[in-house]
Amino acid sequence: MSSKREREQERRRQEKQHARMLEAQRARQRRARVVAGGVAGALALGLGTVAVVGLTRDDAPTSAAPQDAPSAPATFPARTGNGGVAPDAALAEARTWSGTLSTSAGEIGVELDGAAAPQAVANFVTLADEGYFDGTLCHRLVTQGIHVLQCGDPTATGMGGPGYSWGPVENAPADDVYPAGTIAMARVGGDAESMGSQFFLVYEDSQIPSDAAGGYTVFGHITSGLDVVQAIADAGTQDGTERPVSDVTIEGVEIQ
Repeated sequence: MSSKREREQERRRQEKQHARMLEAQRARQRRARVVAGGVAGALALGLGTVAVVGLTRDDAPTSAAPQDAPSAPATFPARTGNGGVAPDAALAEARTWSGTLSTSAGEIGVELDGAAAPQAVANFVTLADEGYFDGTLCHRLVTQGIHVLQCGDPTATGMGGPGYSWGPVENAPADDVYPAGTIAMARVGGDAESMGSQFFLVYEDSQIPSDAAGGYTVFGHITSGLDVVQAIADAGTQDGTERPVSDVTIEGVEIQ
């Protein structure tokens, strides 16, 4: 039978081994972030092995943990939206849609412009009606260079999507300026046909440079609750990540 001292030594050994594994994991994430690139890659949406934009293919986010405490990557099951087929742009009916994103941090009112970005709006409305976004995390918060909260990835890794991609870019600003309150689609850097389900909320005026594919599809704006997004940003990110300090979960989306 092991003595109390031996058990304590074994416990410490296992703790050290676990700490080394976590540190190696964080090192891999840092290397991946460097490869992913700078601000021009700040808007990620990933499909399969492809990376997303400006938040280009994101590193795996970490689960919630006390400040300075190590945490392990959290991923969630993939989901397929609309049977894996991009919705018909005609579904947007060239009309304005309004609705609410109910999140764990508070409600965010939105208005979607089906005339300016019919494919993006048809896509978002279809996925929302299916409950695709329900229970998903807003996996990425960028607080330097640009100011966005990125959501819409059911896997919470920055690489998830609905099982299809679409394009081209719609309604991108000619001056590359995205005012506070803008709602836009994330995509793979340099690929205008790579949009899926990931989108971002701009909480402070941001200039996001166009790339070879152009700018980013603006399909709506926040009508209320911008302060909710700002509060998420003000709280900051978990150490060494772009994950909000407290997990932000989309509890439901109602669009009409």
